Amino acid sequence: MILDILWILGIVLVIALLIAVFVFSIYNKLVALRNRVENAWAQVDVQLKRRFDLIPNIVETVKGYAKHEKSVFEEVTKARSAWMSASTVGEAAQASNMLSGALKSLFAVAESYPELKANDNFRQLQQELSQTEDKIAYSRQFYNDTVMKYNISIQQIPNNIIAGLFRFEKKELLEIAEGEKTAPKVSFE
Repeated sequence: MILDILWILGIVLVIALLIAVFVFSIYNKLVALRNRVENAWAQVDVQLKRRFDLIPNIVETVKGYAKHEKSVFEEVTKARSAWMSASTVGEAAQASNMLSGALKSLFAVAESYPELKANDNFRQLQQELSQTEDKIAYSRQFYNDTVMKYNISIQQIPNNIIAGLFRFEKKELLEIAEGEKTAPKVSFE
């Protein structure tokens, strides 16, 4: 009788241990994925900061040639301020999109000044910004891929049970702004 109870108790303990190992395994996987998402966002943030640091130099260079284009400079300044005050991924993405639009306007102004386009400092800054924009695009793509893996993982069975117990929440994907979804009109007239 006592041997049977010990045998049953042993089986229950083994089953409990297997369940605990299973739960810990899923939990650790979800923690690793969540940390990857945070790291991916940090990489996006690093590239956005690099762009943020380049902008004053570009603005000052353009200002020297285009003093009467005040609204463009104000738009860039407003976009930079929005990025600095962003506290969530969504706000930072929105501010980044606003900054991209402001930079397009700034470079459109620069096109009107041939002597500015020929300025070595301006060309170097423009090239650095272009390289940074490429890095931002890659970082955003990596972030979205990482978020997708995380979101799928917390929604799949049985992970969703563990994710719910430990409050793992769905992360937000970075999306492009509405205005950037349409292709620009090209005309050779």
